[in-house]
Amino acid sequence: MHALYLAFLNSWRGLVHGARTERAVRLELALLLLGLPLALVLGSGLWVRVALVATLLLMLAAEFLNTAVEKLCDHLHPGHHPKIGIVKDLASAGTFSAQGIAALVWIAALVERLSDHP
Repeated sequence: MHALYLAFLNSWRGLVHGARTERAVRLELALLLLGLPLALVLGSGLWVRVALVATLLLMLAAEFLNTAVEKLCDHLHPGHHPKIGIVKDLASAGTFSAQGIAALVWIAALVERLSDHP
């Protein structure tokens, strides 16, 4: 149980640091806070609501991983290097993919909701 508590503290420190220092993390946290109540209203059932919230959490997780990769790359090689640039671009593509998944799910939920109410 103590190990779980320590793991939570590590995660909490990462979340706080990301929120304080990274604009993209703050933006996605804001989307999560706005999206939580919106998901309850927009979602037509439990699993749709879960999917809506899960996509926001997925997007945030991808952003944290992208930020971690970028920080590690900058630490290991502070100057510009083409291969480091490719690593950063790949991490960014992962973030973009998560955002695409979120957009698809949210658009599908919106279309479903609008088709239920003529």
